[in-house]
Amino acid sequence: MEHRVHVICHMTVDLQKGKMRLRTCLLGLLALCVASKCSYSPEPDQQRTLPPGWVSLGRVDSEEELSLTFALRQQNVERLSKLVQAVSDPGSPHYGKYLTLEDVAELVRPSPLTFHTVQKWLSAAGARNCHSVTTQDFLTCWLSVRQAELLLSGAEFHRYVGTPAEIHVIRSLRPYQLPKALAPHVDFVGGLHRFPPTSSLRQRPEPQVSGTVGLHLGVTPSVIRQRYNLTAQDVGSGTTNNSQACAQFLEQYFHASDLAEFMRLFGGNFAHQASVARVVGQQGRGRAGIEASLDVEYLMSAGANISTWVYSSPGRHESQEPFLQWLLLLSNESALPHVHTVSYGDDEDSLSSAYIQRVNTEFMKAAARGLTLLFASGDSGAGCWSVSRRHQFRPSFPASSPYVTTVGGTSFQNPFRVTTEIVDYISGGGFSNVFPQPSYQEEAVAQFLSSSPHLPPSSYFNASGRAYPDVAALSDGYWVVSNSVPIPWVSGTSASTPVFGGILSLINEHRLLSGLPPLGFLNPRLYQQRGAGLFDVTRGCHESCLNEEVQGQGFCSGPGWDPVTGWGTPNFPALLKALIKP
Repeated sequence: MEHRVHVICHMTVDLQKGKMRLRTCLLGLLALCVASKCSYSPEPDQQRTLPPGWVSLGRVDSEEELSLTFALRQQNVERLSKLVQAVSDPGSPHYGKYLTLEDVAELVRPSPLTFHTVQKWLSAAGARNCHSVTTQDFLTCWLSVRQAELLLSGAEFHRYVGTPAEIHVIRSLRPYQLPKALAPHVDFVGGLHRFPPTSSLRQRPEPQVSGTVGLHLGVTPSVIRQRYNLTAQDVGSGTTNNSQACAQFLEQYFHASDLAEFMRLFGGNFAHQASVARVVGQQGRGRAGIEASLDVEYLMSAGANISTWVYSSPGRHESQEPFLQWLLLLSNESALPHVHTVSYGDDEDSLSSAYIQRVNTEFMKAAARGLTLLFASGDSGAGCWSVSRRHQFRPSFPASSPYVTTVGGTSFQNPFRVTTEIVDYISGGGFSNVFPQPSYQEEAVAQFLSSSPHLPPSSYFNASGRAYPDVAALSDGYWVVSNSVPIPWVSGTSASTPVFGGILSLINEHRLLSGLPPLGFLNPRLYQQRGAGLFDVTRGCHESCLNEEVQGQGFCSGPGWDPVTGWGTPNFPALLKALIKP
């Protein structure tokens, strides 16, 4: 191998046959480098087992085209973190003085050395149609499978199909390596390892009911508005530049006709917009997804009469990661909606630390710009996995990021009456094994840990980690219109998240009309105000497993903050009062 590379380079120098030989020479040298000790693995801890529900269809043809995204090393990340704290802390003189996208780009863009080193490396490998984003910290390029497997030593691309939605992706389960010279320049390569998580939305059996006086038959916009004290006047004014957005992945699409039918059935008692203002990305023409329909219908019902965007990122190519594509869109547009709701999550332990830390920095970039990012807490309670034959709770990401607001789930105490709320047993929550506890929540978490009478064994969770969720809303028994059919009893934190997001959009409306900046990253203010304006949920526990045989309870709710429902669910008039004051 060493002799062969030497001959290739010698011929290139002597014969001067052009760029093709130069590229061959460089790739040969890189291959030699990888075979020796001058290579590194950016994601050594990335899970590389095939997730349940996925089947390999075999190797991909060597000439097939791939789209890969290279995350370039950013500058000034610590400074960015301090700026986020300054613009998000109500006690700071810089509160609400958000950065522009151009300000963020100036701060974090990779050094010229990083950008040009990676560009030259990719060019030598034959990468083409490379494009960056405004912040210049991502490069997306097209390569053939053959070129990609040479460039990313160890990678082996297969086509996989996931059930039940028959989603096709191209991925490599094998670890990849890069030349060690690139270690200061590349965080990770997107489009190799991560499989799209499947939707956890569920349609529960309809509860039995006797008598109908004063009852409802499932959660609709009128039920939401009644429970959270939204009047007919609590809608967008149409006179501000206020806007909100939801993001769709996994080949999930909404249909405009479903939205129209939903509003015809359930939107008669409040002013609302008839259509989505803007679709960013690729809007498919296939069947509508229940999750996508739910997101749009309830974001536009809770945040009624407010301009709504939909980020549709199903992955334009099988090798793309839809969630990563959404992050790139945020880094490439100056004017964005103020509130974004996302029903997406992965097990924290299934992702590499390089990927998690970099995505967390992307959330910091959004927070610095005054964006409110809301993520569903997940639908597996505390979660569960086994480490060395010992069970532990299993946190979810991005729910566990300290730079997003995470939304848990509740149910009505009586499923057919608008009553007080209790824990929805599926509501995701717990403690991160990756991120330390942010200072804004230390007091609230300490209070919970010292006062809860039903704590699980300490070996099951990391009590010093970022705790979530931060807030909650109803997540049980929704009506959704999808593919022209009204569907009852849809449940999941994918429902609670757009509801809470829509209510925050209404509060932003009042702030903008009062000459105040939008809420931005909410958590520091939320914890300082100790849940002011929220209904405290104090009854119920979520699910988990406490040993191999028994499905048991995880954490239980109680007074104040808890890792099941956070600070509680919105009481709109009181929450508006708490968040409108300077």
